[in-house]
Amino acid sequence: MTGSRIGLASFALLAALLPGQDAAAGGGQDAQKPRFETRDDALAGIDKALHFFVTSQNPDGSWGSTSCETTMEAMFAVETHYAWSVAAHGLATMALLHAKETPERRRALDKAVRWLCNSRMTMRGSAWDNDAVWGWLYGTVAMTDVAQDPRYTTDEWKGPVGKRGREFAGWLAKNQEPLGGFGYYDDPPYTRRPKWSTSFSTASVLPALGLATQLGWLDDGSTGDRAASYVRRCRLPNGAYEYDLSPVPRMNGGEHINDVKGSLGRIQACNWALRRSGDPGITDAMIKTGLEQFFEHHRFLAIARMRPIPHEAYYMNAGYFFYFGHYYCGLAIELLPPDQREPFRRQLRQRVLETQRADGTYCDFLGSSYMVTSSTAFATLALQAGM
Repeated sequence: MTGSRIGLASFALLAALLPGQDAAAGGGQDAQKPRFETRDDALAGIDKALHFFVTSQNPDGSWGSTSCETTMEAMFAVETHYAWSVAAHGLATMALLHAKETPERRRALDKAVRWLCNSRMTMRGSAWDNDAVWGWLYGTVAMTDVAQDPRYTTDEWKGPVGKRGREFAGWLAKNQEPLGGFGYYDDPPYTRRPKWSTSFSTASVLPALGLATQLGWLDDGSTGDRAASYVRRCRLPNGAYEYDLSPVPRMNGGEHINDVKGSLGRIQACNWALRRSGDPGITDAMIKTGLEQFFEHHRFLAIARMRPIPHEAYYMNAGYFFYFGHYYCGLAIELLPPDQREPFRRQLRQRVLETQRADGTYCDFLGSSYMVTSSTAFATLALQAGM
């Protein structure tokens, strides 16, 4: 009996400590939190984040550092830290690009676009470490966004933007693994074209590949078609997406990363990417179910945020899934019929804004400057999607 009481007490303590519990689930904690659900709340949060980007930008137009800033990441190649900063820079550029323009924001945006056009291309850092792909992925996404903005279609900008967009997309095409995806590691025997990829990194660039083809940055649509096929084959019958494509899905019971609760962010990214790429199989009902799963099981993302060991949390969630997942959740919401969006927007605003720090920033993993930049950009873009 004593053991049972200890067990119940431990369970109660664990439940009390879990962040992000739904009030409807009986925790009641959300009722005690400040509410951040309205459009005005979102605008205020966006303004705080953009103020950070404007005031913390380096003189050359970049943000943060391109060096290793923590011993937790000392095992990665020197080049990898630069690649992560380039990807984060692309996301921050997008956050400014989609913001309401002010003179200060426009100056910061111009400097950011110029840096992205002139910075050196990311390269593979070692035999196994191909994190350079993150620079190519979000470099491609950012440049396709910039290329469609009328402010950057003038003679001054069109040439540099197109040149850099072709370079980012071209490096992706050269590093597309045989199954069609994009990944950031490789296994022996090491080869020039990597042999491993993930559903979510591939999904992140999928619509941009279609735009890059339209812009003439890729020779044909085969790169995008193969990427779409990869993401599609990662989908499981329960609506989750495999972390990486396996001939036999790696589901072995218990807390597995390919369970819905371990796939919350991947579901949103992959559903959005396939739908934006014209896949008729991704219906409104499927998108809505994925969003419902995201908020129903949100606590499994919330408890992973800022944990220093990747995949340490339940269902192998990692801290850096948090704002990535919320960004693509925001994009997925906007694919629904207009009359179904606002209830999901309100939930998303709350989950994002309750984590914003006093200086306007966000962070979900360690504390390196590239993570602050990317987290703040992901969160801001998530809120902007619902404006």
